[in-house]
Amino acid sequence: MIALIQGATDTVKQLTDTANALNQAVTPAPPELHFIDLLLKGGWVMLPLAFLAFLGLVIFVERYLTIRKASKTESNLMLQIRQYIHEGRLENAITLCRNNNSPLARMLEKGLKRIGRPIKDIEAAIENNGKLEVSKLEKNIGILGIIAGIAPMLGFVGTIIGVITIFHDVSIKGAIEIGTISGGLYTKMITSATGLIIGIIAYVLYHILNMMVERIILRMETDAIEFIDLLEEPGK
Repeated sequence: MIALIQGATDTVKQLTDTANALNQAVTPAPPELHFIDLLLKGGWVMLPLAFLAFLGLVIFVERYLTIRKASKTESNLMLQIRQYIHEGRLENAITLCRNNNSPLARMLEKGLKRIGRPIKDIEAAIENNGKLEVSKLEKNIGILGIIAGIAPMLGFVGTIIGVITIFHDVSIKGAIEIGTISGGLYTKMITSATGLIIGIIAYVLYHILNMMVERIILRMETDAIEFIDLLEEPGK
């Protein structure tokens, strides 16, 4: 009798294990979450965010290449200009600046063309030309700062719209369902995360370009002072 009961118990245990194994095999694996699918769940707000991200990237690449090119000047440019001025070869100095084709060279060329006038006139010409060159370098950089401020706010707008949609669905159904609330918030928080990421990246890129421009400005100011000092030397 005992052996019969033990055999029945073993049979039930085997059947239970087999059933559990079948259930595990039949139960589908949870769907994988792909990055693109995640972005698409953000709704229409993702479209302006994508535009801001694309615009910011284009501006950064264009400005970075332009500023990097402008920062590449001959290290001995000022030394050569000094030598030409001491030798009285003013036209050679102007030609050197024209061939260099950089903001610094264009600024010094403006001063060289006014040699013979009062120092104040030369200083004013250099200063005005320097401001013009800096404004060219800073062109469109401010747009990155605007993107850094707008993107996070736009992301929060998407989240607020999602919350409003959730409460609208709840009011229609007349019942609060965890799936509706959690799923809706999960989807709409994507816009906030995307907006914050775009804003942070735009903020960093904005300051990178500003630091590059500031280095060029410092060099231009240093060489402008050296150029004026050169003209004020005795015999000039």
